[in-house]
Amino acid sequence: MNHRGFLSIAIASLLCTTAGCGADRRAGRGAPDLGPVLAPTEPPPDLGTPPAPTGDLAAPFDRDAACAVATAPATVEYAPVDIIWVVDNSTSMKPAIDEITAGLNAFAALIAGKSLDYKIIMLSLRSKTNPTTVGGSNRYGVCIPPPLAGNADCGDGPRFFQSSIDVRSTQPLEQLLGTLGQTDGYAATDARGGAPWRQELRPNATKTIVVVSDDNSRLGADQFERFAGGKNPFNTLTLPPGLLDASWNGLFTDYTFAGLYGWGSTTDAAIKCTFSDGTQPSASGKTYTDLVTRTNGVRAKICDGAGAWTGFFDAIAQAVARTARVSCDLAIPPPPPGVGAIDPAAINVSIEAGGSTLLYKVPSQAACGAAGGWSYDDDAHPTRVLLCPASCATAQQKIAANAGGQIAVQFGCQTQIL
Repeated sequence: MNHRGFLSIAIASLLCTTAGCGADRRAGRGAPDLGPVLAPTEPPPDLGTPPAPTGDLAAPFDRDAACAVATAPATVEYAPVDIIWVVDNSTSMKPAIDEITAGLNAFAALIAGKSLDYKIIMLSLRSKTNPTTVGGSNRYGVCIPPPLAGNADCGDGPRFFQSSIDVRSTQPLEQLLGTLGQTDGYAATDARGGAPWRQELRPNATKTIVVVSDDNSRLGADQFERFAGGKNPFNTLTLPPGLLDASWNGLFTDYTFAGLYGWGSTTDAAIKCTFSDGTQPSASGKTYTDLVTRTNGVRAKICDGAGAWTGFFDAIAQAVARTARVSCDLAIPPPPPGVGAIDPAAINVSIEAGGSTLLYKVPSQAACGAAGGWSYDDDAHPTRVLLCPASCATAQQKIAANAGGQIAVQFGCQTQIL
């Protein structure tokens, strides 16, 4: 999906006349197919007369029930997004770091333009003057200017946090894990360490990791995700478990990996790209290709120089938006003018996409099963409709596929109960 922000939800208010609405029809319902969902950037349509449902669900919303239709918009918000940049501080990275410094604010604006609640975490040496000397070696640091940064000295801001880590050319993934867990050798006072940053991650946020390097990680993709924790395989330091280990409580579940590095072929991960002067980067970055591939991420070639960055920033923004999860917690808006008080026993939730697919009400979220459905936040005085996990997952899938359609909450007809 190449947009995010707010999904327009059509709330159809139907007032049943003396002709009444259909009785509770349950036979043959099966697991609900949510069908396509309206793209968030499109204006909410007026449903007009509801489309005639098919099959066993036709009765509750039969046109012959003579229900009058009115519509009111509602919104569904997206879960926040955390974007973690890990930037190699080798002096050979000067051109790439200059592009990051110049372009990260515009990248943040791209994310903000999708109405996403974002936070950018930068894992890289902070330095306003370059090159800088660290431990007797020349390094090239990152200094992000305002407004993303909090001040002219690369300080943290409301949506930006930097842990100053001297990222070594083959160790970005080790240093990400080590500083995340603050294990032995990766604290702020250590040569390969940095200030704690786990506290900046929001538990309900999707995670996108972006690595920028002209080398390859010596820690493999499987180790990055599934390392058991303990001694670093390449030195005497200690690493925490990999990102997908259960000890992280799902913090990185369904994360996306992106990278700008030295790959040169779409068919052979060992082939390096070539710079315009005929030179090549240190490595093709096979580990990064593995991670991009397994997480359906995006990548660009470091050899393409400044020309790669606009497209890369945009591709990451699109990928972030695509992975942002819809919150299936729908506020019930005030009824449109002329509609009376809402009766909690006369509300139905359906998917309008090439027909009408009814979702059945369950007593509570605890009662949700494989068939999905929905419940109220409060049965006696409802203000929100909560989709069951199965229905929510399908809705997210349909939204991510850029399909058309809409979720509708209908008022005035007897609630269909699972």
